[in-house]
This record gives sequence, C-alpha cells and structure tokens, in this order.
Amino acid sequence: MRFSGRGAGMNRRDFISLVGGAAAIWPRAARAQHKRRVAVLMGGLFSGDPGGQAEAAALEDGLTELGWKLGDTIELGYRWPGAEVGSVRAAASEIAAARPDLVISRSTPATIALVNSGLPTVFVLVTDPIGSGIVPKLGQPGGNLTGFSTFESSVGGKWIGLLKEAAPAVSRVSLLFNPQTAPFAESYLHSAQAAAQTLDASVIASPCGSDADITAALEARAREGGGGIIGIAETFVTEHRNLIIELAARHRLPAIYGSRIFVPSGGLLAYSADYPDIFRHAAGYADRILKGTHPGDLPVQEPDKFTLSVNLRAAAAIGLTLPPSLIARADEVIE
Repeated sequence: MRFSGRGAGMNRRDFISLVGGAAAIWPRAARAQHKRRVAVLMGGLFSGDPGGQAEAAALEDGLTELGWKLGDTIELGYRWPGAEVGSVRAAASEIAAARPDLVISRSTPATIALVNSGLPTVFVLVTDPIGSGIVPKLGQPGGNLTGFSTFESSVGGKWIGLLKEAAPAVSRVSLLFNPQTAPFAESYLHSAQAAAQTLDASVIASPCGSDADITAALEARAREGGGGIIGIAETFVTEHRNLIIELAARHRLPAIYGSRIFVPSGGLLAYSADYPDIFRHAAGYADRILKGTHPGDLPVQEPDKFTLSVNLRAAAAIGLTLPPSLIARADEVIE
C-alpha cells in the first residue's frame, strides 16, 4: 500500500509551546468534555516555522474533511521541541504522562522517543522505520505504532544525479547530517555514493553536530574546487538551514536538499517527499485508529510522490545557469 504557513501569531497550534507540564497539553475544558485527545509532537521544528505550519494545516484539514470538529469532537495538543534530542525526549515524556488517545509524531527522533510509551502512535517523516527499531515490518507492523516513512532507497542517488545535472562541474560532494538525529544517514550515503560512481563524482560523509562543524564542512568543499553539498532530510540539517544556505551562497557551492522548505529560504535545489501531503494521509490513519482500528494492523506506507523545487535567484547568485530541461521538470520554480 503506497501513497502518492500559516502566519506567525498565537493560535491553537502555538499555545502548547508556551506552557509546561503534562497537565497543560490540553485545556481543562477539553479533558472534562471527553473529547478525543491527540498529541502532535512536531519533532525538528519550533512553533511558527512556516513548513511546520503548513504540515499542521494539512493535518487539520484532513481531519476536518473526515468529519472531526477541531475543539469540539477532537482536540490537538501540539509540542514544538526543535531538533535537540534532549528537548524532543522531554516533550515525548510529557506527552506519555498525559496519556492522550493518540499521538502523531513527526521525525525519526520524536518517534523513537515514543516507542516504549505504550500509546497508539501515527508517525510521519520517519526514515527507515525498520532499521531505526520503530517497527519490525512494514506490511503489518504490530504493536502500537504505524505511519508514513520518507525513506526511499534510491533518493540519495537521485540527489547526486540532480545536482550533477544542475552543475556538471561538481565532482566532490559533502553529504551533511548529524549522527545523533540521523542514525539512518548511511542508507542515503550509500545510495548517493553508488550513483556518483557513474557520474564522475564522489560523495563524502560530513557528520555535523554544531554550527562550527557545518562551517568547516562547507569551507573544506570550497577550498578543493568542484565542491557541492547534499543536505539530507533530517531535523538537525533542517533546523540549521539558514546557516547552510548562507554558507553555500558565500562559497558558491551548488547544493541540493531533502526538504523543499530550503528553496523558498534561498536554497538552490530540493528533491523531497511532499510533507503536507503525508500529514493529510496521517489524518486518515488517525481517524481509523480513533474509531477502533489497531495501529499494528495498518501498514507503514512509503511515499511515491516527490517534488522537485528550484530557485533561479539562488542559481544566478552563484553564477550558475540551470538547464532548461531541469527547470521544465520542476514542480516549483522561484524566479
């Protein structure tokens, strides 16, 4: 089985980041009225992130289309802990203590933090859920967790292929990731390295855990010539996107990213699963579980809907002219 921002300012998605403790995840009125309570752990994002707001809007729209009334028959309690692993674990512990009817967890670290909670959980944007120890199998995962993976074994090769198409002179590419937040990075690395062998290029692992590590990695690529960057789809890289984009532009390094949110922010290219679409599908799983389906009976789904985004302004800023054929295939073009 496969599937193909709202503005800043306080709203029902934001209040949860302003108060602490499990009792504060839902208002007292919601608990008294026995609404179905769904905790949403937005791992990797802070409140107000435009991409996160779009994902939350897609989830809420999906639930509304299925007949749920926000604030009436269902209450969503959001947590926005950012990418730091300790903060994600703390938010997961608060959710576990509150014992909601269901959890929707965003990202691999957030989902791992909930594996032993015993709570019914629909995960989204998880890479390699089997290898990460989240479920034993995809078709019938069993247990209390199921959801939607972003893992597609060939996507690393797709990234290096698109980067070479956009910038043929690129020959030595750093693949950026944080080992703490992306224990799955090796799968992307192997895929990219295998494809690079046929493209007169090499891909080097560049583990990063700080701004200094990111700066050093990009400076190294700039010094050697023929440098390029792959920023994989993981929470640390996404949280540090402004720094990565700034340094790539400063050093005139062509770069491709695993999340489309990089491109409106000034990134050159992105090839990504459609995150809001995945959240909309997650609403369907939430609906079924809240109506009695056991999570372990629902198969984990992998995406077959990806989007290609290009930023022509970013290309011009580093003196790069993108091929018309690449621009024509793009789902999103920023001019």
